[in-house]
Amino acid sequence: MSNDNDGDDDLPALRRMLTERMVLEEIPISRTTLYRLERAGKFPRSVYVSPNRRLWFRDEVVAWQTAINDNDERDPRRGRGKGRRRRSGG
Repeated sequence: MSNDNDGDDDLPALRRMLTERMVLEEIPISRTTLYRLERAGKFPRSVYVSPNRRLWFRDEVVAWQTAINDNDERDPRRGRGKGRRRRSGG
């Protein structure tokens, strides 16, 4: 006879993980931008679950989304990104 309560109450709930494709479906940025943000510490770090499999925790991605909405520092008068040249008028 099997017991439905096998002592699993002490285990923490599993955190949902997202693949790169899943992240990019939800966050409308390029793959390159995703990795640049991650490297700069502006996006949650991925974890390797095997040598060629990289995943993100969904709750961390959701928290990041919430934080950028709450801390929107965009200035519509800001200049262009670094590395870009102004076009000459003639």
